[in-house]
Parts: sequence; C-alpha cells; structure tokens
Amino acid sequence: MQNNTRESVCLFYKERLQKTNSELSSVKRNIYLIGSLRLSVFVACIVTTFLLWSHGIVTVFVAVLSGLILFSTLLFRHNRLRKRKHYLETSAFCDENELKGLDYDFSTFDGAPEKIDASHPFTLDLDIFGANSLFQSINRTCTGYGKKILIQWFENPSSDICALQSRQKAVEELRSKDFFIHHFRVLGLTEPGNDSDYEAIETFINSPDCIASKRFLKMLSFLFPCLWVILIAGVFLHFLSPSILVIFYIASLIISESRLKKINLLQENTGKKINLLHAYFTLIETVENEPFQSSILSELQSQFTRNYPKASERFKKFVRLANDLEQRNNLLIHLIINPLLLWDIRKAIRIEQWKRQNGTALIEWIKVVGEVDAYCSLGLFSFNHPDYVFPSFTDQYFLLKGRALGHPLKNRDSFVRNNIDIEKHPFFLIITGANMAGKSTYLRTVGVNFVLACIGVPVCAESLTLYPARLVSSLRTSDSLLENESYFFAELKRLKMIIDRLQTGEKLFILLDEILKGTNSVDKQKGSLALVQQFVHLQSCGIIATHDLLLGNLVNEFPGNISNYRFEAEIKADELSFSYQLQTGIAQNMNACFLMKKMGITV
Repeated sequence: MQNNTRESVCLFYKERLQKTNSELSSVKRNIYLIGSLRLSVFVACIVTTFLLWSHGIVTVFVAVLSGLILFSTLLFRHNRLRKRKHYLETSAFCDENELKGLDYDFSTFDGAPEKIDASHPFTLDLDIFGANSLFQSINRTCTGYGKKILIQWFENPSSDICALQSRQKAVEELRSKDFFIHHFRVLGLTEPGNDSDYEAIETFINSPDCIASKRFLKMLSFLFPCLWVILIAGVFLHFLSPSILVIFYIASLIISESRLKKINLLQENTGKKINLLHAYFTLIETVENEPFQSSILSELQSQFTRNYPKASERFKKFVRLANDLEQRNNLLIHLIINPLLLWDIRKAIRIEQWKRQNGTALIEWIKVVGEVDAYCSLGLFSFNHPDYVFPSFTDQYFLLKGRALGHPLKNRDSFVRNNIDIEKHPFFLIITGANMAGKSTYLRTVGVNFVLACIGVPVCAESLTLYPARLVSSLRTSDSLLENESYFFAELKRLKMIIDRLQTGEKLFILLDEILKGTNSVDKQKGSLALVQQFVHLQSCGIIATHDLLLGNLVNEFPGNISNYRFEAEIKADELSFSYQLQTGIAQNMNACFLMKKMGITV
C-alpha cells in the first residue's frame, strides 16, 4: 500500500512536469518566432521609409506608424511570453525537486541550519534543523516571513488541543489543493526574496515622510499643470510672449529638482522592492481568489478581503506608484514631464500618502502571506505522504499510544515500524539493548512523530493518540570548548533543566538516551537509578534507552510505573544481525566484545 501511494504521488509530479516542459518548449519557440518577427518589422520599416520617401511625408508617416504599432504589439507579446517562460521554468524546478524529495534528497530545500541550537529542549537531538533534517524535508516556504513562522512552529510545538485540531483541518484542506499550493509557491519563487524582506519593508513603511508634510509643494503639484495650460493658451492667443514659457520652464525645473536627494532616496527604497512587492501582490490576489472552508484559512483570507478596496487592489496601487516613480529615470519624463507636472514630487506625495493610509495594514498583510506560506508547506507535506495519518488528541496526561510508527526520514521501503504505549502517569519505558540494535532510532522515531503531531500534520504511523505535552530530550549532549564545559557537566545542566521544569508543575514528555554516560560506571548506575526515581516521584512520563541492564530492576520498585522493553542482537554462525523490533523484557545479548573481536581487537 505504501509503495502504491508513493508511486501515485510520483506519477502525479511526473505527469505535471511533462506537461510543463511541453508548454515550456512551445513558449520558447514562440519567443524565438516573435523575436524574428520584431527584427523583420524593424528592417521592413527602414526599407519602407526608403522606398516610399518619394511618395510624400504623409505616406511615409502612415507606413512607419503602422510598423511601430505592429512592433509594439509584438514587444508586448514577447514580454508576456518571457514572464510565462519564467513561471514554467520555476514550476518545473519545483516539481523536479519534489521528485528528488520523495527519494529523500532534500538538498535543494532550506533546512535553516542557522537554527541548530544545542540548548534547545529537543531540536538538536531530533535533527529538526540543518542538512537532511525534518525541517528541510517539510520546508517549502517562498517568503522570509513564512520560513520564520514555520521555524517557530517547529521550535515551539503547540500544546493547545483545539488549536491543533483547527490546524489539522487547514492542513487537510490544503492537501486537496495541490494546484493552489504549487501556484502559490511558484509565484513566490519567481521573485525570490530573503529572510530580511519583512524587516526591510517594515523599516521602509516606518521611515519619516520627505514630501507629504510640505503643504506648499503639495499645492504646487496641483497648481502647476493648471498654470501651464493657462500660459500655453496665452501664448497661443498672443496674450503672452513665448519667452514666458522658457522662464516658467526654468522655474519649474528648479522647483522639481528642489527635493532631488530625498526623492532619490525614496526611489532607491521603493525601487529595490518593486519586484518583491509585485510578488506579494500576486500572492495576496491568489489567496483572495481561492475558496476556503477551514476556519483558519478562511480567517487568514478575510484579512485581505474584509475591507474595501480589498488588499490586492490597494497593494496593486502601491506597486503602480512605485513603478511610476521609477519612470523619472527616463530622460523624456525627467526633462519634459517633470517640469510640466512636477512628476517626481507628485508621485512621492502619493506614495507617502499611501504609506500613511495603508502602512500598518501592509505589514499585517505580509505576516498573513507568511502564515499562508507556512501552511502550504504543511499541506504539501501531507499531500506527499497520503499514507500518513492525522493523530488524535486527548486531555488525559499522559497518553501516548501508537501503532506501527516509522521515522519519516528513513527509507520507507526498508525501515522497521514499532509501537508505543503509555497510558498513565507517572510512567517510563526503560529500553535496553546492544549497540546499533535500534534504541536511539526508536527514541527519535517517537520524538519526531510527536513533534509532527504537535505542529498539526499527519504522522508516519498506522494510528497515534497522544496528549500534547511539552517535549524535552537528552540524546546528543556534547561538551563545549567555548563555554569551558565538559560533556558530563553539559549533561547535568540538561537534566537539571528538566527537573526544574517538572518541579514547577509543567507536564513534560521526556526522552533520554544513556543517562550520565559522561562518568564512571559505578556513579552512572547510582545516579541513573536516583534520577529515574526522582522522575517518577515528580509524576512525569517518558522513554529512557540504556545499556545499563540494572535500570530494568526499577520495575520491582515501581511495578505500575515502569515497563521494560528491549532491542536484541543475534549472533549466529559468527555473524551479527538485528531485527530492530521492539520486544518486552530486558535485553539478553550484548555485542561490544563480539564487534571488537571481528575488528581484530584482542578482548
């Protein structure tokens, strides 16, 4: 069944990629054809002008004008085809990468390596961030703020059952909107931004006005066109001397250049963001036009449509104003239109008026786009894993009951699935076993699926029911040269953090791998026993993996609060093998000496 569902998703991407590449080839041919036609029209205009020159200026004018109209039409079509080509290339890029991702190659996706943090309660232990991480396998955000929100969801999984159930409905709805998710992502990637886009736009919106507060200039921007009409009419009717136009032009040019530095700065700030702002406009428009049913997505959409005019229309106006201001670089605009209409000042005034009226809303719109972006990543993850199931939640602390859990980053064709069953508190599973038998993988499998459940997406299991407690772990503690901190002391700090949180009454789910492995065996046994006893007295729950078989004896002290499980290694015919299947009881076989002998080390 898993192979069938995986194959169906692969087939979907392959078919869409084939259609995209077919259209892309057609668009490229049309671009080449139109380019050739434009060149032919240009040459034809020159030849026609030469041949018809003797037929009079009117004939030449009509012929050249017709050629220019045709040339402009072809240019417009050429530009539209180039935009379509860019969209199709980005679409193909996305689908090619999704096919790689289905084969566990996530290298083209952003794993947020900058968020790797050894002090976080669980992200380092569970490989949440970085190369080949859970975040990298899920992250498909195309906006900086979307990535920021998705990171927050992974760093702080929700413990609110109602919020998680609502998020599940949103993800489930997006699972069926494969075209919307794909179109949204492609639009975002056609004008890629970076992680600082939100802060840059926020700084721009909050920057002080340079024009709009100057009432005199604002008045002149409306008065000058009227004065030009009056003066030109006066000269045409012989009431005024033509020299007055020259004098007024010089005065107009001086006034239009009076705020040159400030308008240059405004143009620079808006010019750098035109493509980015246009991308946000298309994303907002896409969200506005998509019918949503789930409460979360409908509420996000309503933040664009609840007021009139709606967000996309107001955003489009701002993009148009920014483009208009860019036209001041055109020599015709700068030397003729600017003195006639005070073009620079007029456009700067309108941009700053827009900022005052819509600046706060713009910042919120970008946040909403980012949240939709983050949800699209979750929806695409759900779409890519149709065999995964949405977990159910309970308010009973503590319950974690699942069947056939697998690790989502392990190859689906070869991993071994295992169950988990904790139905009360305090309660701990003590898992013993040999090296490489599967203890650490089991802890990470449980932990990763727990995180997935608490961010609202399906899990790699046949079924899973849980209480969304706060997750803490100690699986990969390391020493720190920077902080002059030994491995053992770093581990003690980690355990102290867990105990402190438990003592405040916080409800935790704890994952520990080989407690106190940084000290000698006698201290390790004594300290491990005392630590587990304290965890039980503090009414906590979790899983502890260990080589120390003596921890299994704690079941005699806490028969209703501890269960022993094991991963066994088998040595047959001088060969070592593992089933990676969780079994009840304490491990019987260890393999350290066997492996040392196999490697030629005398034992």
